[in-house]
Amino acid sequence: MSPLEQNLKKLQRYLGRYALDGIQHRIAGQDVKGSAGTFKSISPVDKSEICSVARGNAKDIDKAAQAAKSAFPAWRDMPSKERKAILIRIAEGIEARAEEIALCECWDTGQAWRFMSKAALRGAENFRYFADQISAARDGKHLKSPTLMNITTRVPIGPVGIITPWNTPFMLSTWKIAPALAAGCTVVHKPAEASPLTARLLVEIAEEAGLPPGVLNTVNGFGEDAGRALTEHPDIKAIAFVGESRTGSMITKQGADTLKRTHFELGGKNPVIVFEDADLERALDAVIFMIYSINGERCTSSSRLLIHESIREEFEAKLIVRINNIKVGHPLDPSTEIGPLINEEHYKKVTSYFNIAKEDGANIAAGGDKIGETGYFVRPTLFTGAHNSMRIAREEIFGPVLTSIAFSSEDEALQIANDSPYGLTGYLWTNDLTRALRFTDKLEAGMIWVNSENVRHLPTPFGGIKASGIGRDGGDWSFEFYMEQKHIGFALGNHKISRLGV
Repeated sequence: MSPLEQNLKKLQRYLGRYALDGIQHRIAGQDVKGSAGTFKSISPVDKSEICSVARGNAKDIDKAAQAAKSAFPAWRDMPSKERKAILIRIAEGIEARAEEIALCECWDTGQAWRFMSKAALRGAENFRYFADQISAARDGKHLKSPTLMNITTRVPIGPVGIITPWNTPFMLSTWKIAPALAAGCTVVHKPAEASPLTARLLVEIAEEAGLPPGVLNTVNGFGEDAGRALTEHPDIKAIAFVGESRTGSMITKQGADTLKRTHFELGGKNPVIVFEDADLERALDAVIFMIYSINGERCTSSSRLLIHESIREEFEAKLIVRINNIKVGHPLDPSTEIGPLINEEHYKKVTSYFNIAKEDGANIAAGGDKIGETGYFVRPTLFTGAHNSMRIAREEIFGPVLTSIAFSSEDEALQIANDSPYGLTGYLWTNDLTRALRFTDKLEAGMIWVNSENVRHLPTPFGGIKASGIGRDGGDWSFEFYMEQKHIGFALGNHKISRLGV
C-alpha cells in the first residue's frame, strides 16, 4: 500500500465520526445544533461533501458569549499553576492526535501533508510556549516617585472573540487561542466556514485536557451572521481576527458601538528584494518556498519578486525550471508540494489573474493554467515583464502566483517595495551589511527577514502596518492585547495634600 493509500485509509477512519451528526457548535461543554440550520463542508480535492456543519447566527453567538461570560470569573481566578497544567495537557493532546489533525486539515483545505503534519505540531508548541508565560503575564513594574510607590499589574480583559482563517486553520487558531487562555480570558471562537474540521478537534482536545466548560466555545457559521453577531456582542470585550483587509475594516465598524478592542492580521503583497551581491542559490530557494509552499495561500508569502536588472534574466531562467518541476497533486501524497486551492470562489479569483496579467501586458513565464476538473488545482505561476502599477503587482492574489519586477538601483527597489497599500513582511537578500541596515530602516513592513525566509520565533512580535493589520502577536505582545494594565499608587508618607474649603 502506497503512502497516499495509507493516509486515505486513516482519513476515512477519522472522518467516519462526522458521518451521522456532522459538526455541531460546542458551547459550555455541550453540542449545540445551529439555529440557522446547517451548511456543507466540501473538500477541494475532489469537490465531495465531507460533512454537514451547524450554521450559527446571533442566537448561537449570544448563547456562547453568555457561557464565556459565566465561565470567566473562575478561569480568571484559577491559580496560574493550575491553568498552566491544563494548557500543557492541551499541548500533549494535540501531539497525541497530530496525525488526525493533519489529515483532516489536508482534506478540508487542500494543503499538502508535508506542511500540515508540521503545522499540527506547531499548534502544540504554541500552547507550551504560552503555558510557560502564564506566571509572568500578570507581572508588573515598580515605578517609584517622590511621594508614591507606583506599581502596575495586568488583568485579563474578559470574554474575547477569535475569528480565524481557512489557511493553516489549526495552527493559526492555536496562535490566538493559546495566549488568550493563558492570559485568563474566555473565548468564543468562530472558525472560517471553509475549514471547520480542526476547530472541532481543538475544543475536544481542550475539554479532555480539563479546560472547564464555557472557557472555549466554538460557533460555526458565516461572517455576515455569526461573525457580525460576535463583533457586535456587548459581552465580548475584544476581537482578534485573521483575514482580509476589507473584512478587518468591516469589523472595526461593527465593533465601534461597543468600543471593542481589535487585533488584526490582514493581507499582504510582500516584496522579496534580491540584489546582485546576494547568495543567489539560497535566495532562489527562499523565493520559491515563500510563494509556492502552503499553496501560496499565506499572508506572509513573498508574492512580489524585485530583482536587480543585472541578474534578472539568469535568476528568472532558474526560477522557471524550478517552478515547472514543482509537484502539484493529491495533498495526502507525501511527495506533493502544492495541493488544490481552498474552494471554488477562491479558485476562480486566483485563475482570473491569468487573463489580467495578459491584459496588463505581463508575460506568463510558467504555469498560468488549471489542472483537471476533479478539484481546484492550478499550476504554480510566474509573471515576468511586470511593473508595480499592474494589478498583478498591487492586489493580493493569495495563491501560488509570483510577479517579477526588475529594478536598477537601491532607491528604485525601495520605492517599488513601499509602493503598496500593504505592509506585512519584507525579505531582503544582500551581502552588504550597510545596505541591509539602510534598506530595512526605510522598508515599510512590520516584519523583515534578511537573507532568510520567514522563520517564526514565538517571543518576537508578529504583525503588519498600513492595510496589513493592527497590533502584534507573540511573546508579551499577545498579553498586551488580551489583558488590561492597572496602576496602583501607595503613599510613602504624609505628603502635602492641597486643602480646599478650609
